[in-house]
Amino acid sequence: MSAVSPAVTRPLDRSGLPWLIIVAGSIIAMLTFGPRSAMGFFQLPMLAEKGWDRTTFGLAMAFQNLCWGLGQPVFGAIADKFGTWRVLALSGIVYAAGLILMAFADAPIWLHIGGGVLVGLGVASGSFGIVLSAFARNVVPEQRSLAFGIGTAAGSAGMFLFAPLSQGLISAYGWSDSLVYLGLLMLLVPLFAIPLRGNAASGSQSATMYKQTVREALREALGHKSYLLLVSGFFVCGYQVAFITAHFPAYIGDLGIDARYAVIALALIGFFNIIGSFSAGLIGQRYSKPYFLTLIYLARSVAVSAFLLLPQTPTSVIVFAVVMGLLWLSTVPPTNGLVAIMFGTRHLGLLGGIVFLSHQIGSFLGVWMGGYLYDRFGSYDPVWWVGVALGIFAAIVHWPIEERAVARPATA
Repeated sequence: MSAVSPAVTRPLDRSGLPWLIIVAGSIIAMLTFGPRSAMGFFQLPMLAEKGWDRTTFGLAMAFQNLCWGLGQPVFGAIADKFGTWRVLALSGIVYAAGLILMAFADAPIWLHIGGGVLVGLGVASGSFGIVLSAFARNVVPEQRSLAFGIGTAAGSAGMFLFAPLSQGLISAYGWSDSLVYLGLLMLLVPLFAIPLRGNAASGSQSATMYKQTVREALREALGHKSYLLLVSGFFVCGYQVAFITAHFPAYIGDLGIDARYAVIALALIGFFNIIGSFSAGLIGQRYSKPYFLTLIYLARSVAVSAFLLLPQTPTSVIVFAVVMGLLWLSTVPPTNGLVAIMFGTRHLGLLGGIVFLSHQIGSFLGVWMGGYLYDRFGSYDPVWWVGVALGIFAAIVHWPIEERAVARPATA
């Protein structure tokens, strides 16, 4: 990969980072990403007690991902205008309500509303899009990719921590009480959100923002070829990671491998995700983000193909988890960085949210198809191979993306 510009390659000044905002936002990313990444551990004990099939659980998780995606641009726009703290406070309350309702669901409809709609909206109003937009408004462009890498790595840490935590709670207290405890933990989000209380007009970079209405921003973005390619490619990321998050524990069980390796695998994905996400922030600061994304998607397709074609053993599960962990959310810093480069930070919550909506449509299909095709064919293999093909597609569409700001009137 070649350097994109001399300005990108100069030494980073980490001393100027707004650490209170970054630390608070990173804790929130860890909290909001943690429980939803551990949903797969609740599938088998819940279905065994309730007598539901995997399609029922998969549909709930699909609704969760879809509501996350649909809510992201809306909550992003609200945070841009009215302040990040208000949106994050709402996130903690809605997220907690969804987990608790899921814990006491006595019919599929309540699982779909609680674990699907409410948890999805809770994540939408408190996840990467909201937090990284607040980071972007308070760091100089030269530090933006690094800050995005830190925030994404924190979300990865949530996956690493909540995988063993959730399994431990389920073993000690049962799946229902465990969801209640996780719900209560989400009520910490409004407290940690206080340092992020500003809006798009109050950040340290507000003076450099291009003034636009929401309608003007949408018209500009939706007419921009590179933005549309980015939107279409991020769909694939959602399909791949959501399917693995929701169905990998059950897949490991179907292989006859001890269930503890599913816990180890998701924890390893979370741990190496921290390394991959932070490294992606550094790499994206220095080299071409579109080319880097192309390599990530190609590497995912190669990793999944190797995992499916080679003998599947506890060792191969661990190796696969390590590799996928490095690639897991490494797409987030360069993807959000590209949106900020193209259009600035004035409407980053909205425009980044639209990109993420595409991600979550992919997540919906990955999770739902995982359950549906398993019940139909008794195997997850078709869903895996569709993901391989989509990874190649994503690599192709990211290659021609132009990493530069959209042309605008100099006097605006």
